[in-house]
Amino acid sequence: MNPRDRWRQCLSCRTLQRIIAAATISGLTACAAVKVPPTPAKIPIVKWEAAQLIDAVLRRQEQFRSLRALARVDYAGPEGKSGFQEAILVQRPDRLRLETLSFLGAILIVTVNDQEIVGYHPREGIFVRGRRSKETLFHYTQIPLELDEITGLLLGLPAVGSLASAQLESNALVFSSDGEKKDEVAFESSTAVPTRWVRFNGAGQVLLSVHFDNYVSTPAGLFPSRIAVDAPLLGKKLEIRYEEPELNVSLQAGLFSQEKPAHIEEVPLDRLGG
Repeated sequence: MNPRDRWRQCLSCRTLQRIIAAATISGLTACAAVKVPPTPAKIPIVKWEAAQLIDAVLRRQEQFRSLRALARVDYAGPEGKSGFQEAILVQRPDRLRLETLSFLGAILIVTVNDQEIVGYHPREGIFVRGRRSKETLFHYTQIPLELDEITGLLLGLPAVGSLASAQLESNALVFSSDGEKKDEVAFESSTAVPTRWVRFNGAGQVLLSVHFDNYVSTPAGLFPSRIAVDAPLLGKKLEIRYEEPELNVSLQAGLFSQEKPAHIEEVPLDRLGG
């Protein structure tokens, strides 16, 4: 049985896990399998009003709640480059399951919930458990965001501050706090969907740049089948291309935790490097 069939059969929904050492990073309603058409050119055909874009952001926050999908993931960073198939399972705001697939089975299974993060390395016979935090999430995902921000990003949702602080600049909403620009979300298409999200640090440097494109039509709404993440200060890039994403599926809570196999060594996360 190939990895795709294995995943479909057990519905354990494989994984974006850790993409460093071993080429890894790693009840709801409508369920939609979709095919990916080409993306129209990102040209700001429509001159958006601030109220239209704010309404679009609020509406999308309500539209997308969960995701089950296989994806092609490509990573580049100081450790090198890698590409692999990943199964991704998301329940906003604080549930995540990521699994890297190979022809011989999973390389790594990562589960995250509101209490802990677990990484199971079947080939190495190692079971890693640690407190869920931004640092432990980065250890496995290489994405420098909090859990609720990562689950939103995987559903095509920029993590922005209070919409009351949003200002319209061209076809982008700019979010500031204490006089400093924090986030910018661009809507560079003929529909009110985000095409680019940029997060800045206090010095005005880009911490994270995310492109959302290859939008597909689903019962839940337009969904980006390609998400490209660039963390320039860290020298890391990640591209996710979803295959037949299913939105707003019902996911059992048990999928986001793991029990240690009896024959496997458990290692505290803080004993791992990286």
